[in-house]
Amino acid sequence: MQARPAHTYLTIGDQVRETARAYPDRNWIVTRDRKVTFGEMDRLSDKLAHGLTALGIERGDTVLAMLPNTIDFVTVFCALGKMGSLQVPVNVAYKGGILRHIVNDSAAKAMVVDRGFIDRLEFLADELEHVQTLIVYAEGGTVDDDATLPARLAARCRAVRFEEAFAGTSEAFERQTFHHDLMGVLYTSGTTGPSKGVMTTNAQCYNYAAGAIECGFLREGDVYYAPLPLFHIGGMWGVIYASCIVAATAVLIPSFSVSRFWQDVDDYGITCAFLLGAMVNFVYKLPRRPEDGNTSLRHVLMAPVIPQVDDFMERFGCKVWTAYGQTEASCPIYGNGTPPNSDSCGRLASDQFELRVVDDNDLEVPDGTVGELIVRSRDPWVLMAGYWKNPEATVAAWRNQWLHTGDLMKRDADGWYYFIDRKKDALRRRGENISSVEVENEINAHPDVVESAVIPVLADDAEQEVMAVVVRRAGAELSYEELTRFLEPRMAYFMVPRYLEFRDELPKTPTGKIQKNQLRDQGRGASTWDREAAGLKLAR
Repeated sequence: MQARPAHTYLTIGDQVRETARAYPDRNWIVTRDRKVTFGEMDRLSDKLAHGLTALGIERGDTVLAMLPNTIDFVTVFCALGKMGSLQVPVNVAYKGGILRHIVNDSAAKAMVVDRGFIDRLEFLADELEHVQTLIVYAEGGTVDDDATLPARLAARCRAVRFEEAFAGTSEAFERQTFHHDLMGVLYTSGTTGPSKGVMTTNAQCYNYAAGAIECGFLREGDVYYAPLPLFHIGGMWGVIYASCIVAATAVLIPSFSVSRFWQDVDDYGITCAFLLGAMVNFVYKLPRRPEDGNTSLRHVLMAPVIPQVDDFMERFGCKVWTAYGQTEASCPIYGNGTPPNSDSCGRLASDQFELRVVDDNDLEVPDGTVGELIVRSRDPWVLMAGYWKNPEATVAAWRNQWLHTGDLMKRDADGWYYFIDRKKDALRRRGENISSVEVENEINAHPDVVESAVIPVLADDAEQEVMAVVVRRAGAELSYEELTRFLEPRMAYFMVPRYLEFRDELPKTPTGKIQKNQLRDQGRGASTWDREAAGLKLAR
C-alpha cells in the first residue's frame, strides 16, 4: 500500500460527520436489540458533547470510560473525539490496585462508568485523587434509574445519570480539532510494572483503522463482526471506527461465544470477522457441518494465524488476512496476500513505515536472524506520542529515534515477517533459545488440544525448563504421555516440554490474551506432570 498523505488523516469528529452526511440512514452498529445509523450517531454524539461540555469537561481533559460493549460506549467515543477531550478506556476486569493506578495516573476529573462497577470505586474511595464527577451508566436505563452513590464515594464525587449528560439542543457540536491532536490515553497491560498510558493522536487512530480498508480486507457495505471489547483498540479502532471510515456495518456483541458464532453469522449476514487466534481455534475445532462452506462469511482477519489456515479457508470458503500491531506502534504489518506459511504475520503495510530487526545494540541483523522489531514512520503522528507522564519510559522506547516494540521477529529474503515471541517470554534452556510461540503452535496442532501456554520454570537443579499448560477439547482423554509422543517428532528434543499440566481454562485478559505472567508466578504445582519423573525418555 502507498503511504497516505498526512493531511488526509481525519479526526474522529470529522469522520463521523463526513460518513453521516454521505450515508445518514445506513446502519453503523447493530446489536441483538438495537440499531443505530450513521446519522443517528452523529446527532447523539453532538448532544452528548454539548452535555459533557456543560458538565465542565474541556478540550484536552482526560475522561475515563469503564463500560461494557454497548452502542452507548461508541457514542462516548465519538462525543469525546468531537470535543477534543482525551478518552481513557478502562478494562472492565480491572479492580483494586490496577484500577486505582489508572484512575489516578490519568488525572481524569470525570468518569463514565457502568453502575455495575461502582462498588469497585467505592472500595477505592479514600484513595481517589482526581475524580470529581461520575457519569453513571445503566444499559437500557430509564428516567427512573437511581444514580445515588455509596456513602464514601458520594462524599467525594457527584453523580450524574448518563441520560442526563445529553444536552437538549439539536445543534451540531462545532469545535476544531486536528489530526495531530491527542485523542486518548490507552493503558497497556502491565506485566513487569504498572500499566503505562500510551498517548495516541487522531492520526494514529485513523491510520490503524484505515489499514484494514487499504489492504483490501474491509469494504463498503460489509457486515463486520466485532467480538472484541471496545476498551481495546482492536474493537473500537479496528472494527467500529474502521466501519465508519468505509461505511460498513459493525455487529456488536457483549463477548465472543463459539456456540453462537455461526448463528450470529446467519442472523446478521456477517461478511467479515476479526478473530483472535484462540477464537479461530475454537471455531475450527467445532464439528464439521455440510453447510460450513456455504455462509455469508467471506473474509477473516486472524491474529495470529492458526497452522491449519489452508484447511480453514477451504472448509469455510473464506479468505484470510493477518496483521501485526501494537497500541504504541499502530499496525505496520499486514498479511494481505498468501504468506509462505502460517507462521508469518505479513509484510510491510505501506511505504509510510520503516521496519528493522535489530540486536540488543540496535544494529540491524541479517534476514533469517531473530532480533527485536523496531519501527518508525515517514508520516508524522501515526505512532505513539509517548507514555503519559512517563518521560523515562518514552525515552527508552524511542531510543535512537526508533520505536522499540519489545517483540522478537525475523524477516525472510522476500520481506515476510515472523513473530517469534515477546522478548520477556522467550525461553533459554541449557544454552538453547526457545520460542514459546513455536512450541505452542505444535501443541495446538493436536486434534484434542484447544489451546496452550508455554512458560519457563525452574527445575530442582535451578536450570530453566519448559512447561506447557494445556486445555483439552471437551470429552478428550488425551494423556500426558500421548501428547509428549505427539510432539517428539515435531520439534527438537530440547523444546519438548518437560512439565505438562492440563487445565479447564487459561487465565486471560478480556481481550483474549493469555496472561502468562500469572502462569509464571504460579509455576509448577501438585498437578504438574514431570516427564523425567515419569521415566519417559526422548530420542535425540
